[in-house]
Amino acid sequence: MIYGIDIDGTICTTNCEYKDAKPYNEVIKKINLLYDEGHKIIFFTSRGYKSGIDWYDFTKKQIDTWGVKYHELKMGKPQFDLFIDDKAVSNTQWYRDNNLEIDI
Repeated sequence: MIYGIDIDGTICTTNCEYKDAKPYNEVIKKINLLYDEGHKIIFFTSRGYKSGIDWYDFTKKQIDTWGVKYHELKMGKPQFDLFIDDKAVSNTQWYRDNNLEIDI
């Protein structure tokens, strides 16, 4: 299965500057398990969409530092088999379905 996963508000805090975002470690552990099970993990973000700033290098370094396993990082909102996002499909429902306790 291909998983498309948003970053801000889904795998990390979103109510701060990007540099101050804190990872949701339990979510990252679950995503890493999905990766290890052979699922394709593609992260996407709209960072820079409004400002025009290129956040790719910063974001890649950030999620690498958090120890997230993934296949691709895309800037923008492409199509996937399963779309997990804090706005489109409830990230909190996905957390509950996967027994993840995240305080958002």
